[in-house]
Amino acid sequence: MPDKLDYAKAFKKLEMELDECLERLYKAQLLPEVTVRALCFKLKEMLVKESNVIHIQTPVTVVGDMHGQFHDMLEIFQIGGPVPDTNYLFLGDYVDRGLYSVETIMLLIVLKLRYPSRIHLLRGNHESRQITQSYGFYTECLNKYGGNSRVWQYLTDIFDYLVLCCIIDDEIFCVHGGLSPNVQTIDQIKIIDRFREIPHDGAMADLVWSDPEENNNPTLDHPDNSGQHFQVSPRGAGYTFGRSVVEKFLRMNDMNRIYRAHQLCNEGYQIYFDGLVTTVWSAPNYCYRCGNKASILELYSKDQFYFNVFEEAPENKLIIETTPSYYFYIFYLSRLQMYVLCI
Repeated sequence: MPDKLDYAKAFKKLEMELDECLERLYKAQLLPEVTVRALCFKLKEMLVKESNVIHIQTPVTVVGDMHGQFHDMLEIFQIGGPVPDTNYLFLGDYVDRGLYSVETIMLLIVLKLRYPSRIHLLRGNHESRQITQSYGFYTECLNKYGGNSRVWQYLTDIFDYLVLCCIIDDEIFCVHGGLSPNVQTIDQIKIIDRFREIPHDGAMADLVWSDPEENNNPTLDHPDNSGQHFQVSPRGAGYTFGRSVVEKFLRMNDMNRIYRAHQLCNEGYQIYFDGLVTTVWSAPNYCYRCGNKASILELYSKDQFYFNVFEEAPENKLIIETTPSYYFYIFYLSRLQMYVLCI
């Protein structure tokens, strides 16, 4: 039987190996495929033990969509503090659309392995095999590791293990997208089988796809003020939901507000229903062309917080100057849809 000294040596060796990986990743250097495979296996071992709903305490900094904007994530660690000095909760959508999705998700994976109690990762709707084949991550993996690479498979397998929701200080509910008509209580989220591809519908899909919608005035379309309730989402997945849905969910679960991501906000964040729901968006100048601000939400306690709003990293301007314009045209404009910039 190995003794405690053997375990201590093994743990120390792992820490040193992870530190070496971090040193490379902070420089935006790719890790060898064999290393990616080993890291993904280790993270699976860690995440499989976590509940669908994790509980954490303040202080913590909440981060919204990153979408492969690696240099903007480094900017977040500059303005919000590095891991492990600052606790972080990421709300999902780490990949697609940005040019550095591999570097972004790999840095987060290694940080999670190195400092498991300091950083927490939720699943977004882009942590999906189907979505990443259409919005850039699949192609990026092949371009950076070669056509015979299995890096995309290793990383999308990890997505199946990411947790769905987080509760801060027993009062703040955090999720990537929003609420579901199939979920009334936190306990119902805990029994979802999350270890799979995100389905097209049902509770798991709704949690990563749904959006709040301010619509408190009766209209011809909603004469009974049904805009406050669940409506089928124009995204093609999930629902939109109004104030009454939020109030009921918070009351039934003894929560006081919801933090989520998933929607582009020009000012970096958006507040709904007098503060019952807040969207945090953390990808500035989204897709290197939207011109929006971004924010991180610094929670000092359940009642004290600050939206730290920031602009894009200086490196992004160089990326735009050195990336052929036809790349952006093919990669983004070929997918013009009504809601393409909101998912």
